[in-house]
Amino acid sequence: MRRNRAAELDLEAGQIASGAYGARVLSSRPRLLWVTYAELTALYFVQGAAMGMWFVPLTSVLEAHGLQWLRPYAFATSAAAAFISPLFFGAMADRHLPPVVVLRRLALATAVTMALASTAIALEAGPWVVLAAIQVHAFCTAPAWSLAATVVFSGLRDARNEFGPIRAVATVGWMAGCWVVSLAAADASTLSGFAGAIAWLVVAALTFLLPGVPPPPQSGPVSLRERFGLDALALLRNRDHRVVFVTTALFSIPLAAFYVYTPSHLQVLGLDHTASWMSLGQVTEVIAMLGLARLLTRWRLKWIFGIGLLLGGVRYALCAFDTRAGLISGIFLHGASYTLVSITAQIYLDQRVDPAWKARAQALMSLLVSGVANLVGYLGTGAWFAAQTTVGVTAWTPFWLGLAGAGTAVAVFFLATYRGRAATQNL
Repeated sequence: MRRNRAAELDLEAGQIASGAYGARVLSSRPRLLWVTYAELTALYFVQGAAMGMWFVPLTSVLEAHGLQWLRPYAFATSAAAAFISPLFFGAMADRHLPPVVVLRRLALATAVTMALASTAIALEAGPWVVLAAIQVHAFCTAPAWSLAATVVFSGLRDARNEFGPIRAVATVGWMAGCWVVSLAAADASTLSGFAGAIAWLVVAALTFLLPGVPPPPQSGPVSLRERFGLDALALLRNRDHRVVFVTTALFSIPLAAFYVYTPSHLQVLGLDHTASWMSLGQVTEVIAMLGLARLLTRWRLKWIFGIGLLLGGVRYALCAFDTRAGLISGIFLHGASYTLVSITAQIYLDQRVDPAWKARAQALMSLLVSGVANLVGYLGTGAWFAAQTTVGVTAWTPFWLGLAGAGTAVAVFFLATYRGRAATQNL
């Protein structure tokens, strides 16, 4: 019995070293496979709730404490953090520690720093203290999505068919977090941040249930460039990889305005409980994720991506009507647009990138999207918003139309430059 178990462990160790651990190991034990799926689903649900409790109410919380001018800078902290932490922790997960262990430590740090940032806002510690606290929090949370994706992909047999439904649960969690905030009448209260901190503690606890997959053994010393994950930039030499990375980043620049300014527009139109209204976008997001597997087996990635990009432009065109119906329709359309671009990009990286580079590939996407794109997006759309605002009154129609034009231009760029594999291979 012990010999059989030792042989089994040796087999798993060999699969780990070759980068093939996950689906093949778990597929030999069907019961454990479904247990793992349940654990991954719970992890994504709670993590989505934790992030929704922080990001969606943040605009209203800052406004309620007289810090509305701080909004673009507060959201830009995540962009600044994404220049460093995702690649650093992605390289750590590829080379030194199991991704689930790295995620656990970051979840604990995120819980502490989120509580500290909420305390600074509640005590009116001063705008620069608040901004510094939010920045420290951002350094901890910036790698969370990419690491969680790495953990989830490692436990799936067929990511193309299985990732969408599991990732949809994270969106349901995000919605649940928003509903909890609104039901507690905490849309403009720092209580939302403290609730998010508790949720991050639950995320840390859930990581103890997941198997820790060690990184493959290193053949030599790791350089400083490799330690910080900068070698991942080599992925951009591949034309298709480069187009997908750049397109997703460009798509995220006008997208940044959605999270910052849609709650304000809702309030102007008399729609309170902004966290709940914003969660409507997650309805179409869930539907799109559940149908994504079918789309990926029938359509080329080029057309899935292209439709998602075009929907992003239509979303803002609907918001430009400056009516309740137009704005709510735009919010609904946001979820489908986001899924067809961002989630498809994650699946593309899992399918097309060498297994030894997967954590760094997801981290590089996080750097370009959450770092470069969000920094340009939050600050750029903040300047665009200021240009369309006079004496406290915003011209919402030209504001949203400008963003719609930017989104459409990204769609044209992608359709003109992406080649992809043969049509029969979809990706």
